[in-house]
Amino acid sequence: MEALILLILIIIFALAFDYINGFHDSANAIATVVSTRVLTPRQAVLFAAFWNFIGALVTTEVAKTLGGKLVPPDKVTLVVVLSALIGAITWNLITWYYGLPSSSSHALTGGLLGAVITAYGLGLVNWKIFLYKIVLPSIIAPFVGVIAAFLLMTLTYIIFWRTPPAKANKLFRYLQLFSSSLMAFSHGSNDAQKTMGIITMALVSMGALSVFKVPIWVKMICALMMAMGTAAGGWRIIKTMGMKMVKIKPYQGFVAETSAAGVILSASFLGMPISTTYVITSTIMGVGMSKKITAVKWSVVANIIGAWILTIPMSGLIGGISFFIISHLV
Repeated sequence: MEALILLILIIIFALAFDYINGFHDSANAIATVVSTRVLTPRQAVLFAAFWNFIGALVTTEVAKTLGGKLVPPDKVTLVVVLSALIGAITWNLITWYYGLPSSSSHALTGGLLGAVITAYGLGLVNWKIFLYKIVLPSIIAPFVGVIAAFLLMTLTYIIFWRTPPAKANKLFRYLQLFSSSLMAFSHGSNDAQKTMGIITMALVSMGALSVFKVPIWVKMICALMMAMGTAAGGWRIIKTMGMKMVKIKPYQGFVAETSAAGVILSASFLGMPISTTYVITSTIMGVGMSKKITAVKWSVVANIIGAWILTIPMSGLIGGISFFIISHLV
């Protein structure tokens, strides 16, 4: 009976994390389309919610990495999973409150690592997977994003340099609808997978599943919660990414979103739970830098990088403390 209650709590907390992830990271998909005024904020979040839902159903490779490869799912208790979720949710809410676009992926990874290390020590973690599937991609992806956006922006300047600005902006306002939907789709394909992995890990831990395979009902409910959270909108972070960091126009928004979506979709199909936040932030920076270095407000970027650096250790600390408290209560 106690195990069943813990499982229900885990599913509730996991879906809450998915919902928070949706409104926390909704800026990833719509910051540029709102900043360029192609869509109103309300139109943009509903648009992104639909494509997040579709993207979440496409693959489960990221879920397998987080829930089945980083730590052995049959060794992880329900208390560990619940503690990991508390660590991730708490850190997401802290960064949302301050309007910082930190990584929900890293928050969940950090929460899980903190809880597992507190429970078992360092030996249970697959550090090779952590390094090659999480750390290195998350370091490399933003640099790839900056370079891809810079090159695509330069190519766009070359192709359209004779096109009257009014005509170019009209064309790219339509193209940005495509790039924004692609960005939202890629966000769902990567970020919704983390919750699927956590719930499936809990089901394996309880014995409800014999092997780590994401059930269809888990995929559907996680996709739905991600979409609902996106529809709620994360206005504080949208303001930081879409309005404070760099001023952009429709053609620049198209380039930033298209570059970011390409990087994220590649990572999703390789099973790499990278931060969509890091990638879209880096492509917006790349777009700004293609014009001039001073177009980017580096003080805002510095705050964002600070949040990135703190995410795994801080969510891990909260996850570890949560495990210590919960394990003494049950």
